[in-house]
Amino acid sequence: MQYIHEQNDWPTFHWNEGALTAKLADVRHRQGRLLGRMEGLGFDLRDEAMLSTLTQDVVKSSEIEGEILDVDQVRSSIARRLGIDIGALTPASHDVEGVVEMMLDATGNYNKPLNAERLFDWHASLFPTGRSGMSRIVVGAWRDDSSGPMQVVSGASGQERVHFQAPEAARLNKEMDAFLTWFEERSETDPVLRAAIAHLWFVTIHPFEDGNGRIARAIADMALARSENSQRRFYSMSMQIRQDRNAYYQMLETAQKGELDITKWLTWFLECMGRAIDGAQATLEKVFAKAQFWEKHRKLPLNPRQQDMINRQLDDFKGKLTSSKWAKIEKCSPDTALRDITELIAHGVLKKDAGGGRSTSYSLVMDAD
Repeated sequence: MQYIHEQNDWPTFHWNEGALTAKLADVRHRQGRLLGRMEGLGFDLRDEAMLSTLTQDVVKSSEIEGEILDVDQVRSSIARRLGIDIGALTPASHDVEGVVEMMLDATGNYNKPLNAERLFDWHASLFPTGRSGMSRIVVGAWRDDSSGPMQVVSGASGQERVHFQAPEAARLNKEMDAFLTWFEERSETDPVLRAAIAHLWFVTIHPFEDGNGRIARAIADMALARSENSQRRFYSMSMQIRQDRNAYYQMLETAQKGELDITKWLTWFLECMGRAIDGAQATLEKVFAKAQFWEKHRKLPLNPRQQDMINRQLDDFKGKLTSSKWAKIEKCSPDTALRDITELIAHGVLKKDAGGGRSTSYSLVMDAD
């Protein structure tokens, strides 16, 4: 079996333009409509939508690789770096700060050249301790293959299945020079297609010992930001890829074991992007609902604990809200937590859920109620 990077004319990709024309036109139309709708919003709503999107992007890109990040830490880190006021900020770990720094550099500085030094900085941000899990890895440099060839493997020990083997380390300088030169050159190829090509090309080279998937998705987001000429992100490819995770890995494996005709990969990427844009509508609805909620209750005399907990409820609060959970999150006594809750019930902001006693929980009263 021959991998795509072993083909004689690698990396001369080609595709059937006729098979992509309708899908590309459709996704470009939906992309433009979404951006137009978002630009018509006020600054606060745009910031809230972008904060939600970037949080999803960072969390889901790591989740694809099996790494679970704390959502509150990610949200707080992004808000602090972008100067968005969300009230109390949750301290973020070095791991979270590193992933956020990479993603914001990719999309916020989309118009700056992508070069090896910048990629090394991203990689160092992803692995601030120089370790991936319990293993020490080469950080801020191309892999050296000292522990064997770079392979994507699944299955239990002794029953491993090799899905892909990357080019040997001796080729990396030449391979990455070619990729980075292509990424920065002028081209008549639609920028959205270039985002899809960049994703596949980079992850096929697999130049780092770890973190290649997350960096490939950051590069694709950077290319999409260039396609829109905007730092603002209102849809999350990583969130959609996480939902389509099995199909994503299958399409990558198929493309990497196939020929240099990448029409199927480009088709899948465009369809995934279309679903991501559709999913942004749900984010937008949540932003509107949050704005309407605070407009309705803007005159209420709320303390910082109450404001913070309401915002958590309006975002992605996990599980049911109880007085004990309130006390733990807001770092106050159970009596203070219950008093905060009782005041919000009296204001018509919270309501008791069905049940009672020690299991009493509370929910926000939304207009739909």
